[in-house]
Amino acid sequence: MSRRPLARRTFLRGAAQAVVALPLLEAMLNDHGTALADDTPLPTRFMTWFFGNGVLLPRFEPVATGPNYPLSEQLAPLADVREYVTVLTGLQNRCEQIITHHEGMTAFNGYTMVEIDGLFSKAGGPTIDQQVAAVIGDSTPIASVHLGISKHVSIMDSGTTMFALSHKGPNEPQYPRFDPQEVWAELFGAFVPRPDDRALRTSILDAVRDDVARLRRRIGKHDNQRLDAHLDGVAALEKKITAAAPLCSLPAMPGQANVDVDGVEPITAVNDAMSDLLVYAFACDITRVASCLFIGGAAETVFAEIGQTAGHHFHTHDAGAQDLVHEGVVYIMERFADLLRKFKAWQDIDGKNLLDSSIIYCSSDCSEGISHSIARQPILLAGHGREQLVHPGIHYQVTPYPFSDGNTSDVLLTCLRAFEPAAESVGAGAPMSTTPLREIAGKAFQG
Repeated sequence: MSRRPLARRTFLRGAAQAVVALPLLEAMLNDHGTALADDTPLPTRFMTWFFGNGVLLPRFEPVATGPNYPLSEQLAPLADVREYVTVLTGLQNRCEQIITHHEGMTAFNGYTMVEIDGLFSKAGGPTIDQQVAAVIGDSTPIASVHLGISKHVSIMDSGTTMFALSHKGPNEPQYPRFDPQEVWAELFGAFVPRPDDRALRTSILDAVRDDVARLRRRIGKHDNQRLDAHLDGVAALEKKITAAAPLCSLPAMPGQANVDVDGVEPITAVNDAMSDLLVYAFACDITRVASCLFIGGAAETVFAEIGQTAGHHFHTHDAGAQDLVHEGVVYIMERFADLLRKFKAWQDIDGKNLLDSSIIYCSSDCSEGISHSIARQPILLAGHGREQLVHPGIHYQVTPYPFSDGNTSDVLLTCLRAFEPAAESVGAGAPMSTTPLREIAGKAFQG
């Protein structure tokens, strides 16, 4: 049959305002399959991922640099996606004020905090995800989405710096959503589950059935197969989210996602659900920018799933509990790896996966929690953003070691230039960077 191009923002719409977004289909591409039908480039995505309280540097930093670096104890969970991970160590966070944990967040924006009063502060400027969103956010229905996994944030800190990973500016925190059902409603618009209404829980695909039939007549064999796979995935995702409500001692209460059960957070289940949502949001081009606050800075998240009974932050300040800190960091990297594997498993229309088309910036609020140090603050970059970053990944360590003039903001500028080649700087004052880290640049990098 003859090819009839589809607009990129094509949705399936049915009764009761049900809407299902579509993945990229061959019918949305140009004749060569190398760009969208209007010859704009295929989408590149960006995400920040944060975990609080640092690492244990001797057990986190690989012992050799360059390509084919050996994974350390704490990076071992990334073995399945290692080729997509670049490890950056020895970097200096140049934040000009030190108030514990807050200053580490400068690694996400290049600005020293403002309005500091004790353990109160606000972000000094826009975070890197919002700088990227300012460049590409208008290309999608939602400029950026913000996820949270553990709700047990710090009880000692105040202000906005520690409670939102994403900020448009000092007074514009983009707070995360911790409920996967709320995230679904935000991203896909029509799925607003009412826990006791089974019809609403299961009717979204039925509602767009006629629209699906009309679409099938407009697309070819391969696109129909891709559509089948996509709708199967939507059905599975819908089932997972509605069924993911944790067991509750009061069955009359409505089920909901991310509710503690006997004081235990369902961290892995929530992380999986949020990761699935994000994969679909990126694949369907609902948004190209995201942030995820896995556990907050100075947060007393308890990793009960691995048998721990005290908060991770508490362990970091106990010299006798550093093995428990190590176990916690390994657990965190396992959950990060879960996300990356889901990205790797999704095949885009050009035959590549979401890690090929994304850049995921991951770091913490300090190097090691026991000292609150921001020297040698490690950064992980996953994916390469369509060859904007080096691939396969490398371990790059700034020299001289262990103390250096390296700047975490150089990594931010490198990421920003993947989306805005003309960007001249990131940040302000001492943390500012005007020099991208070319050692991690890929073949397509500009600037």
